[in-house]
Amino acid sequence: MKIAIASGKGGTGKTTLSTNLASYLSEKNKVVLVDLDVEEPNSGLFIKGNLIYEEEKFKMIPKWVQETCTLCGNCQKVCNFHAVIQLGTMILVFPELCHSCYACSELCPTGSLPMTSKKMGDLKEYKKDNLSFIESKLVIGEEQAVPLIHQTMKYVDEKFGNDAIKIFDSPPGTSCPVIEATKDADFVLLVTEPTPFGLHDLKLAIETMKELKKDFGVIINKSGIGNNNVEAYCNEEHIPVIAKIPNSRKIAELYSSGSLLYNEIKEVKKELIKIEDFILRLKETK
Repeated sequence: MKIAIASGKGGTGKTTLSTNLASYLSEKNKVVLVDLDVEEPNSGLFIKGNLIYEEEKFKMIPKWVQETCTLCGNCQKVCNFHAVIQLGTMILVFPELCHSCYACSELCPTGSLPMTSKKMGDLKEYKKDNLSFIESKLVIGEEQAVPLIHQTMKYVDEKFGNDAIKIFDSPPGTSCPVIEATKDADFVLLVTEPTPFGLHDLKLAIETMKELKKDFGVIINKSGIGNNNVEAYCNEEHIPVIAKIPNSRKIAELYSSGSLLYNEIKEVKKELIKIEDFILRLKETK
């Protein structure tokens, strides 16, 4: 089972849910928690495990070889991302824009744009009992999250079998990194908060999941603030509201200290049990 935890906006509680759910499920199951918010991963603030593996991650970008280049301009024509342009007698390569599609390199008639590796981030794996925690982080200045997310998910698929429950803490929003993080998920948990802003961005996330043809349900975090419009909307659209995590000062205090919630707050554990039951029923149908 691959469960992606996503939201239409940041700050709704994706990491709160991801870390607590993964830790709780690992008491009875083999669980892999993967932090795919590679621009600013923070699941590691709550999961304390032993570092067992780390590696640098690279992407491939073209390097211009002036001596063999005939300035035919073909590279500029085939690059859909404007990462390679011809400026007079120079070919300029912008690594930040390159999507490593190899088009310019493969279609260069003189082989003047060989692909070279460029570090884009680091991957680390931690272990704590039945819980494996994977985190990747972009290097400072790297703009593209998708290639690192892709390589991180590939690492997880190659190392862990189908016997583990895999939980992906996805980036916020509805842009390319979210699509990459959720495209292979069996089910997506959309975390929202019961406010007008939360409902607005939840609708964007729902439309994205519908375009991806993903099964999804909603988790309402900070239940008790705002209004009931989120729940009313879900009922009208026949979207399952799987759990409602209460709003409380105690939760905020524990979260700010880097502590997990479910062992301290029985209401949180009760909602995690609901999510567990839902996931296990879902697993039987997959």
